[in-house]
Amino acid sequence: MIDAILALNAAHEVETSPLDRAALEVMLDEAFHSATAADGVDGFIITFDQDADYDSINFRWFAERYDRFVYVDRVVTAPHARGRGIARGFYATLFKAARAAGHRRIVAEINVDPPNPASMAFHAALGFTEVGRGDFPEKGKIVSYQECLL
Repeated sequence: MIDAILALNAAHEVETSPLDRAALEVMLDEAFHSATAADGVDGFIITFDQDADYDSINFRWFAERYDRFVYVDRVVTAPHARGRGIARGFYATLFKAARAAGHRRIVAEINVDPPNPASMAFHAALGFTEVGRGDFPEKGKIVSYQECLL
């Protein structure tokens, strides 16, 4: 499963970010919620709550503004598996787990530049709205900070 997640993440580094085995193992240990479809070959999601020891500038942006939240660090569906409801299923399970743990806010960042219109549309359909932006010229990225209130 780890190798499949690493391969899928590597194929989508523009939308996510680079990830090696050691970092992934730490992330999975620290995660609030994670899941894979078909052992990671078809897709995966990794999330953290506000108590995570996670050194991400985007995670910190939310931590500076909200006391409680679940942060979607990365969600990827393989091209061959898109349109089958995998990502929607990941989010349905995440929303249920978050509610059960007393969370009412799910947050994520989505690339504006380079653009990721499919992710923007998908998250909007789930009820996410923009609450801020981050500009990272050194990475060549602008992100939209989004939240979905449960």
